[in-house]
Amino acid sequence: MRKKNLIRVSIFSQLVIWALVITTFVMGVFPPDTQAMLAPAVSSSGDSLLIATRSADLQRVQTVLESKMIQQRLEELGLTPEEINARLSQLSDAQLHQLATQLDSLMPGGDGGLGIIIALLVIAVLVVLFVYLFKRV
Repeated sequence: MRKKNLIRVSIFSQLVIWALVITTFVMGVFPPDTQAMLAPAVSSSGDSLLIATRSADLQRVQTVLESKMIQQRLEELGLTPEEINARLSQLSDAQLHQLATQLDSLMPGGDGGLGIIIALLVIAVLVVLFVYLFKRV
C-alpha cells in the first residue's frame, strides 16, 4: 500500500515538472507583444503640432491616472484628483511629453490579454490531463 502511494507521488511530481517545462516553453515561444512609435514629423505649423502633441500626451497620462490601482496609490499619498489635475496643468510641454514617454516605457507589453488567454488555456489542458491520468491510476 505504501509503495502505491509512493508511485503516485512520483508520478505526480513528474507531471508537475513536465507541466512546468511545457508552460515555460509555450511562454518562450509566444512572447508578449510590444509597441513601437515613430517620432512625429515637424511641420511648418509648429504651434498646431505642439497643441496636438500636448493634448495627446495629456490624454495618455489621464488614461493611466484613471486606473483604479493608480488612483488608490495617489489617494494613499494624500493627493486629490483636483490637485493632480492642477499639477498636470502646471507642467510644461516638454515635461508632459517626458512623463507620457516614461509611462509608455513602464508598460511595454501594452495589453496582456493574449498572454492571459494562453495561460488559462494551458492551465485548463493541464487540469484535464491530471484528471484523466489520476482516473487511470
